[in-house]
Amino acid sequence: MKRIVEIVPARPGWYARWRLSPEDTRSYAVSLWALLEDADGTGREVVGVDCIGQWPGADDNEAGGEFVRYLFQTPDSGSPEDAEPLRTEQQRTTGPRLQPVTAP
Repeated sequence: MKRIVEIVPARPGWYARWRLSPEDTRSYAVSLWALLEDADGTGREVVGVDCIGQWPGADDNEAGGEFVRYLFQTPDSGSPEDAEPLRTEQQRTTGPRLQPVTAP
């Protein structure tokens, strides 16, 4: 088992690419970088956690997906062709809905 030593937010433009089939890949924006350490403290590695909560080596990644690589594209150059579009607030169907509070 590994433990998280440190977490830092990822800068815009980083993506994790996953192979879904021999001819199909999907890239998801990386949300954060995590420094993982082996339980015995002998080894460390940095992994990027993507916007849907996957990272290389996680037990609960999407079934059939195989991590390919991390890639960077400057934000002004757009996202990769195989990027999963980010959902807007109206498209999200899970999680609590917050209502604005108005002063009396």
